[in-house]
Amino acid sequence: MSISSSLGRRVLVGTAATAALAIGASPAMAHHCYIPMYSLSAPTSSNWLVFSAQDGAGLGGYEAECEGAAAAGYEALEDAGMPVGIKIFEKMTIGDPKGTGKMNPNGANGVGLEYFGAGSTLADDMVETWIEGAEGYSC
Repeated sequence: MSISSSLGRRVLVGTAATAALAIGASPAMAHHCYIPMYSLSAPTSSNWLVFSAQDGAGLGGYEAECEGAAAAGYEALEDAGMPVGIKIFEKMTIGDPKGTGKMNPNGANGVGLEYFGAGSTLADDMVETWIEGAEGYSC
């Protein structure tokens, strides 16, 4: 791999991390928690705002070159035991339904309910891993 493509990949992954933060930025103002999803074929509801890893990468301007690259991104997530998306309950914050500002002390441990404000990097890591997997695929 050339120095320029290595540097380009680092910039791209940095952009993806910013995109992952953007996933949480606007919803987090009212909804500071999310639930990791390990399948994108779960039932949908108008109560949930769902972002796939591919959606998160798209927020940062990254698009997989082909369907095979997108699939490789999801394979990378599965191999790493990471979620393929996140969902945010739109009507209230699950962990704080009365809006008192409380936060679960385990809100950044990668298990169950995650909190943007507790320093959870799970959404960032998900998007970065998806992009690395997609970038490693030759279309």
